[in-house]
Amino acid sequence: MIVKKAVGKLHLWLGMTSGLLVFIISITGALYAFQEEIQDYTQGYRFVEVRKHEMLAPSRLKEIAVKALPEKHVHAVAYFGKTRSAQVIFFHYEPSNQYYDIVFLNPYDGQVLKVKDMDTDFFRWVLMGHFYLWLPPDIGQALTASATLIFVFMLLSGIVLWWPRNKNAVKQRFSIKSRVSWKRRNYDLHNVIGFYACLFVLVLALTGLVWGFQWFAKGVYAVAGGEKSLTYYDPVSVDSNAVDSTEKIAMDEVWFRMRKLYPQANEIEVHSPETDSSSIAANVNELEGKHWKMNYHYFDQYSLKELPVDHVYGKFKDAQFADKLMRMNYYIHVGSIFGFPGKCLAFLLSLIAASLPLTGFYIWCGRKKKSRQ
Repeated sequence: MIVKKAVGKLHLWLGMTSGLLVFIISITGALYAFQEEIQDYTQGYRFVEVRKHEMLAPSRLKEIAVKALPEKHVHAVAYFGKTRSAQVIFFHYEPSNQYYDIVFLNPYDGQVLKVKDMDTDFFRWVLMGHFYLWLPPDIGQALTASATLIFVFMLLSGIVLWWPRNKNAVKQRFSIKSRVSWKRRNYDLHNVIGFYACLFVLVLALTGLVWGFQWFAKGVYAVAGGEKSLTYYDPVSVDSNAVDSTEKIAMDEVWFRMRKLYPQANEIEVHSPETDSSSIAANVNELEGKHWKMNYHYFDQYSLKELPVDHVYGKFKDAQFADKLMRMNYYIHVGSIFGFPGKCLAFLLSLIAASLPLTGFYIWCGRKKKSRQ
């Protein structure tokens, strides 16, 4: 009884301190759930008509896109199959010079379909709220991660508080009564729905913590048997016997290699070297919606020799269970690992998670009012 009372106090005060943050994180997660489907439905420039002739090489698409954004650095050129527009991605992150733009082009003739500043995109705004609460990343990430960690405790302590003291109370704890006051119905919504959704919401919270805290991600990876690095990096181009090749020829050659190696590829993305010593990275996805099975290749930008890496973002055939688990983390978090039904479930669970601070606050207000009477 004493333990349960102490847990109840912690549940209350931790809930009061983190409730608003949990609500924002949860509601933005719900808003983001169907962003791919909504963008495909509302943004016609994402699609093109299939043509019989070959698509333009990355260097040609890059050349056209740079004319639209001449002062910015090309991060990558991405192809998304025969029916979708190609994307030339401009990305740079420095406190004094940040930008994220995408030029959408017809991959068959190079027609510019859309030049988009992603910082003005609605779903980008939602995502920044979900990750950082619209604060500077160093501050926002710490707050969201801490709030998520508290939320995990709230879910577990909620089960302790929900657990019936005797058998006669079991049935009551599993059902929401209809012919009762709003105060009682709110209590049932908080406790009963919270109980039913707890395990699934806990999965959302724990997968979120993988991004929030490095110690948590490394701990999960180690427990799963992982032995590689979780930190992504591009290997260095240092081939002393290399014959210099221009970036234009190198990017195109890598693209041709990927098409030959993966003839059924649904998505190919070739990265432009960030520096004179960077490698050329190429990401290939053969199965639509299965991005955790992505194959990552790295090439010396001068000799085009393939370079090995010791982190989890390599070839899928070389990935162990722990590597696959970390790759799948995002897709588990958003539910897409189970396709569209999984996204629907994640959307519903996010709404339930957002409702828990609200119903909990209403319970507290009712008890506080009652104590004053």
